[in-house]
Amino acid sequence: MLNRLKNILADFFQQADLVLLGLCCASTLFGIVMIFSATRYMEHNRHVLVQTAALALGVCVYIAVSMVDLEVLMKRWKWLVIFNVVFIGLLLTPFGVSDNTGNTAWLKFPFIPVSIGPAEFVKITFTLLLAKQLEWLREEKRDLRSFPAAVTVAGHTLALMGYYVVISGDMGNALVFFFVFLCMAFAAGFALRWFALLIGGCGVGFTAAWLLGIIPEYMKERFVILFDHSIDPLDAGWQQTRSLLAIGSGGVTGQGFLNGTQTQSGYSTNLPARHTDLIFSVVGEELGLIGCMVVIGLLVAIIFRVLLVAKNAGTLFHSHVCVGIAAMLMFQTIINLGMCLFVMPVIGITLPFFSYGGSSIVTLFMAMGVVSGIKKRSPAMRRYGSLLR
Repeated sequence: MLNRLKNILADFFQQADLVLLGLCCASTLFGIVMIFSATRYMEHNRHVLVQTAALALGVCVYIAVSMVDLEVLMKRWKWLVIFNVVFIGLLLTPFGVSDNTGNTAWLKFPFIPVSIGPAEFVKITFTLLLAKQLEWLREEKRDLRSFPAAVTVAGHTLALMGYYVVISGDMGNALVFFFVFLCMAFAAGFALRWFALLIGGCGVGFTAAWLLGIIPEYMKERFVILFDHSIDPLDAGWQQTRSLLAIGSGGVTGQGFLNGTQTQSGYSTNLPARHTDLIFSVVGEELGLIGCMVVIGLLVAIIFRVLLVAKNAGTLFHSHVCVGIAAMLMFQTIINLGMCLFVMPVIGITLPFFSYGGSSIVTLFMAMGVVSGIKKRSPAMRRYGSLLR
């Protein structure tokens, strides 16, 4: 048993993507330091301990998932479909809990000390299933530029989005699914006219929902205040107004670690959600533009690393999976930074690796483990492995 474990670890260190693991660990450790600062006013270290434990578990998950052969796993793709349906469906049970917006997007089990967001796990399984679907269309010699092919893949995505939104009310994570689909379909070679038709249809649908009053007033306010920051700054615009103030007051070098005026305030309303949605604002206030550029640089490096693995992947299936995971990171990063800078509406999207969230960190490392496993099975690494033998 011990020898087998040694062989597994030796294989991991020889062929896994240690650069990607290092970038992910550096980002998470940076995030933990900033979470410590953001939660110091609470006078306890629970959030830091949870995030540190999640990092340790995440590294273990990264190693384990790197060993998984996706080709073998996807032979049982029906189980992943069942997992998506059942796991999201658990939100309807007593285990489903609501957040401060009224969305039921979290699961709280009595034997687990932290809440779990089903969407975090389903993002990964959805990406795998969508990549498998694209591979199947190619194997069946379907024209990916045709309308039936576009409808098949779009239907899968919209069905999952509708199912998740109806149950949870969480539009933010539903949009992640949509962006992942767009990027994977584009990489697969779908005709641009279908993207124009889909985006145009979504625009018409959104406008109709707005005019008919289907969209709740609080959601409308989040869009309206983007064009006029003076509208309701003490309520609908409060969170982003405080965020912009924090980032602006940091200047180039920041006010100093543990010295941010709003970050260190004992009033949680001074900088709301400072350890989750607005962790970037904490970085801006205490570490300034330099700290913000380091955060952005780390995230861009991770995304480019994933795309590099996609470029060198041995199969189109593996390449599509990496594109989907990179898209997930890109969307969450762009939306979160936009929220903090008051150019995007608040939709509850956290900053990957930096924001507090135990289940988020574990699933991010799981996704990166998938990428590492793909790199391990790329033609270049296979040649490298044969040379070692």
